[in-house]
Amino acid sequence: MMDRAFKGYGVGEGMLAWLFHRISGVAVWAFVVLHVVDIYLAGSEPQLYNDLLSFYASAPGRLLETLLGAGLLYHALNGARIIVMDFWPAMTVYHRQLWYVSWAIFFLVGIPVAYQIMAPALGLPALVG
Repeated sequence: MMDRAFKGYGVGEGMLAWLFHRISGVAVWAFVVLHVVDIYLAGSEPQLYNDLLSFYASAPGRLLETLLGAGLLYHALNGARIIVMDFWPAMTVYHRQLWYVSWAIFFLVGIPVAYQIMAPALGLPALVG
């Protein structure tokens, strides 16, 4: 399916999985750095920390949190796909199908979670709580 969309470029599911895994990995690293900074601010600059928490609760902050969650979820699912192929090399024949299964799980889990995160910023009722 993807081979037809990118015909001539040599881009297939495997290359896209690799690219998205690297991008989501950088996003996870950026989150860890931001987390260290905001925990530091909690002790050293309480007012700045409170301002940062206010940003996190705003619509742009919640959008970034949703994107972070999507990156974490993709990275975890693709990592599980890689582990399956590492432990059972015969599964590499099915890497494309495994990638599509990970996307199905990504959307089944990700859409309700994204809704839950964004609901307060959009004035929508929450699914839980």
